[in-house]
Amino acid sequence: MTTSAHAAETLRIGLIGLDSSHAVAFTKTINAEDPAPELKKAKVVAAFPGGSPDLPTSADRIEGFTKQISDMGIEIVPSIDALLKKVDAVIMNSVDGRVHLQQAKPVLEAGIPLFVDKPITASLEETKQLIALSNKTGTPFFSASTLRFCQEVIDLNKEEVVGCVAYSPCKLDPTHPDLFWYGIHGVETLFTVMGPGCKTVQRTKTEGADIVTGVWEDGRVGTFRGIRDGSYGYGVVVFGKKDIELTKIRATYNLLVVEIVKFFETKEPPVSPEQTLEIVAFMTAADMSRDADGQAISMDSLLSEEK
Repeated sequence: MTTSAHAAETLRIGLIGLDSSHAVAFTKTINAEDPAPELKKAKVVAAFPGGSPDLPTSADRIEGFTKQISDMGIEIVPSIDALLKKVDAVIMNSVDGRVHLQQAKPVLEAGIPLFVDKPITASLEETKQLIALSNKTGTPFFSASTLRFCQEVIDLNKEEVVGCVAYSPCKLDPTHPDLFWYGIHGVETLFTVMGPGCKTVQRTKTEGADIVTGVWEDGRVGTFRGIRDGSYGYGVVVFGKKDIELTKIRATYNLLVVEIVKFFETKEPPVSPEQTLEIVAFMTAADMSRDADGQAISMDSLLSEEK
């Protein structure tokens, strides 16, 4: 059977990075005995473990997650190059955003569509480089937090929104800019509700919380609350012209996985690179505001090269 004929029957998916619980969760969803109808033609067939020895969250978990993936009958391969010879699409679950650009390069250059799990990279500059590489090679990708595709967020009334407060845990890691590591979940929820167009960003940081406020070009105000002290959870308060809606969010992966597989089939990303870049710029501006004693940071100054 030829590779093209095989691909027509089954969408063969490869994993890069077995140091995240997402790798196991996504695989169980895709390779389930009775998967969702949208996933029936997809199958995870091979995986490259990767791993970051200097990041305990990676180094301490990779052996266990790799064993779980192997026990599901998935081939473990020694390199990304070996993986690319066996698959039609790639999910990158590497927990360390610092390695994402390096790992994405051979995938995009091979013309293989790619999903990059959060955070897309560990810097705004690397995000710009990844987008530029996608454009240069003509290979599509997308990146997203699973919060964007939770049913509670999908069901929110996003019409006539005048403001929003989104919250999520905001654990920090010294290897990444503050909000990249975990605050990305709440930040992406904020942008899912508010849409693009943030112009300035200000941040207040304490030991137990972050408050990051953006002013949109039409005057609307959106706020992210990152939680490190007290009760944890995910949620959003949407301020509309006629109502105020408080919604708690239950983080699940199923709908994100469906969107990933749909993207692999259509090559049309559900989240544009421009949206992702603005989210990364927002998180970068938050660190800049922190370092400037809470002064407002212009998003234009960070995104001007892209305009």
